[in-house]
Amino acid sequence: MAATVITRQQFLDDRQGRTFADVLNDREQPFDRVLEFFNSADRQRRMEESELHHNRPPLAGVVRELESVADVDRFLATMHPRRTKRLRQAVGVVVRMIMEHRGWKRTGKKGSLGVRAVRGRHAADPGAYHNTGGLAFWFLRAERYELADGMPYRSVRSRSKEMKPATPRASATNSRRKKPRQA
Repeated sequence: MAATVITRQQFLDDRQGRTFADVLNDREQPFDRVLEFFNSADRQRRMEESELHHNRPPLAGVVRELESVADVDRFLATMHPRRTKRLRQAVGVVVRMIMEHRGWKRTGKKGSLGVRAVRGRHAADPGAYHNTGGLAFWFLRAERYELADGMPYRSVRSRSKEMKPATPRASATNSRRKKPRQA
């Protein structure tokens, strides 16, 4: 499938995108670089594969590469957390616009991208909102999507409900027990 191209004007015409006019109009924010990043057919394919084959949010398929873009990383590391939050939210809108254009719909669920670092309440230090574990350094959660026509693969959870209840394996249970020491 050809790349879906999102322009600044399309972003501003979007019902959610227009609420991020401050991000578009702030010259310090690397929003044009974000649009350039996501307007790639290869990255959009990886976003879809993230949902289809890895059961992860689309952003999970490209987040490490996005965070390695020097302008994006520098901005997220050096600016006030409120400004970085706005950029991170705007990234979510770009992802939604691309996924919807490619035939996906939101599920209303979020998927994890990382584990937040411990910080003071309402920290205002630049770079305060980063992760210590997980896939991403700056992004915590991302929207999950499903194909509008239905998913081609069922989840492990739904498939496991059809299986007969497993009988407990006595040998496995017994082998895990600590045996008393003999004198």
